[in-house]
Amino acid sequence: MQRYILTTALLLTFALSLDAAEIPERYWPRWRGPNDSGSTLQGDFPAKWTEGDGIVWKKKLPGRGYSTPIVWGEQIIMTSVIEGQDVALAVDWDGEILWQTKVGVARRGKHRNGSGSNPSAISDGKNIFVYFKSGNLAALDMSGNLVWKTNLQEKYSRDSLYWDLGTSPVLTDSSVVVAVMHNSGSYVVAYDKQDGDLDWKVDRNYKTPVEGDHSYATPIVMEQNGRQAIIVWGAEHLTAHDAEDGSVIWSCAGFNPDGNRNWVQVASFVISDDVAVVPYGRGSRLAAVKLNGKGDVTATHRQWTRKDTGSFVPTPCALGGKVYVLKDKGQVDCIDAASGSTVFSGQFPKHRMKYYASPTIAGGKMFAPREDGVVLVADVTNGFEFLAENDMGEQIVASPVAIGNRLLIRGAEHLYCIGK
Repeated sequence: MQRYILTTALLLTFALSLDAAEIPERYWPRWRGPNDSGSTLQGDFPAKWTEGDGIVWKKKLPGRGYSTPIVWGEQIIMTSVIEGQDVALAVDWDGEILWQTKVGVARRGKHRNGSGSNPSAISDGKNIFVYFKSGNLAALDMSGNLVWKTNLQEKYSRDSLYWDLGTSPVLTDSSVVVAVMHNSGSYVVAYDKQDGDLDWKVDRNYKTPVEGDHSYATPIVMEQNGRQAIIVWGAEHLTAHDAEDGSVIWSCAGFNPDGNRNWVQVASFVISDDVAVVPYGRGSRLAAVKLNGKGDVTATHRQWTRKDTGSFVPTPCALGGKVYVLKDKGQVDCIDAASGSTVFSGQFPKHRMKYYASPTIAGGKMFAPREDGVVLVADVTNGFEFLAENDMGEQIVASPVAIGNRLLIRGAEHLYCIGK
């Protein structure tokens, strides 16, 4: 069996096409980090912080938004809605705004934890790509100047998701790719990174029970038999698409054999070595799919299935052959990715509020923001040890970003830089 070793080096070679010299020291280029795992071994971060101890700075942001920041060198890049406009903006490492650019007319969020700017930006160091609930998709240069833009909803169809669009764009060597999945008219589309010309568009429609065809998950770009592939989760199917033309390399179904209604896909999958670990069933299921094959691999590539754990909204973290699942009510399960067995379990203090942000593991600690703005911290190096909780005083939906010895936490109104 061919193995897919998803290291940072591989991802840089195939997903970003950059020389090592072009990678800045401060580097978190997309939503779940440089290796799409939501984790890093590096850094030394406090478990507890206050205004006078641990908060390096706190910056009031223009407008509201819930996208996770990305980092390229000295720029911390976010999206927001400001005075009815979709906006991309960057701040420096002192929290000062470097630039902000209007992209187009915004659409308002519907859910209490939603906004018009839930998707995170992504960058290859040459350009920055942003996507909004309005359908606006745009490329900016690293100084914030608009290079090109288009609107997917004006070109194709208005989204019919029950809630607010959540999937972030991803990058191949030549294209920026967006997966649009809702009832009828779902597709995956790729635009040339440089000029915004359409590279390809493929339909991705599967018959499902009500809401099962809705997806808020973000794809992952990886290598498949020496070529780039885009792995997409939604409509009760995990599919691999050739980055050159969008054609389906393989597909895996069987995620809802009983035909349950409203099994919408919110949490994204995570990859550990040669398997994709997929949360589904509104937080009640977890499955691993081997990442190879051709055609329909439903009967051959399902490595294991768990019916006693999973996550509905937070996307798991992957680290060292293990997958860390944060359930909506604060339970944490550490799962061996190869076997599906439980390594350990733990529980953050119980509370009526839920977890919507995806957690981040950095320096051996899990940082898990609750929807009411309390960031809970646990040591997960050798089991689960609850350490502290930090009340940020505002709603948090974005995931923490770990850079060096600094933790970036975006609230609804402020950006925080945390460090010892």
